[in-house]
Order: sequence, then structure tokens, then C-alpha cells
Amino acid sequence: MSIEKVRAHFKPLGIEERIREFDVSSATVELAAVAVGVEGARIAKSLSFKVEDKPIIIVVAGDAKVDNSRYKAQFHTKAKMLTHEEAHELIGHDVGGVCPFALPEDVKVYLDVSMKRFETVFPAAGSSNSAVEMTCDELERYASNFAAWVDVCKGWRPEEQG
Repeated sequence: MSIEKVRAHFKPLGIEERIREFDVSSATVELAAVAVGVEGARIAKSLSFKVEDKPIIIVVAGDAKVDNSRYKAQFHTKAKMLTHEEAHELIGHDVGGVCPFALPEDVKVYLDVSMKRFETVFPAAGSSNSAVEMTCDELERYASNFAAWVDVCKGWRPEEQG
């Protein structure tokens, strides 16, 4: 199970005990927010895409949506999400538990600025019923193959609220 891979990834860092497992699903932002007991925006969604036939993960705030024009400006290609099968195969985590930890070396991780307005966020930890609380600095430090901070989302800025 990929939560075990994440636990093994965290062990040398001394943070494996921070993984929280739930009796209920945390596979969606809404379910995770209930399981963790926080507003949905603080759930860090890990979205998997293909860029030049290589998988990438972009971690975004729970209330953010990928903005196609910002995405294209950043990655010079149209946003194309991985299928459930591709995520399992290329990322090593199943949809619902996709996270930026314990990834194959060719999977780059990008963190979206939409998360920076929170003191801590809650990404999944490799299963559809787990999460781990981290600051954005910790997320950057502990993510596998961290590439860059990006600004590819919409819907979360105060001026975008209607």
C-alpha cells in the first residue's frame, strides 16, 4: 500500500508519526476537510498531469482550480490530467491518495501559491483515508523531487470571490 511507502519516506526525516489515518474516507477535499476538521481550502490537493509525456504533480489549495491559461503559460502545454490507471502506474499512488511524497524520481512536484495563505495545510499521505499536517516550508522540504512554486490556479484569491 502506498501509505507504507510514504511512512518509509518519512521515517529517516523523523516525521512518520505525523501521518493521520482516519476511519472514514479523505479521498476528496470535502471528505478530507470533515475527517481532519478544517475548512476545505486547507486540504492540499495533489493533482497529477502529463507534461511532455512525463508525469508531474501540482499541489494546490482545496478551494483552488487549475486555470488553463496560467497552466499553459507555466508549462507551455495544455493541462492534461492523468487517468486513474496512469496515476497508479506512473505516480505509484491511487487517485484519492495521490500525494507529493515517496514518488518515482521522474515525477516532479510543483507547489501552487494558493496554499501560502495558510499556516499549515493537509496533503494526503498515500491512501484515501490519510493526511499529514505541514507548513508550506515543510511541504517544500519533504516533497519528493520538488521543482518549483507556481501560480497556476484561480478561484481562491479574494478578488476572484463573487
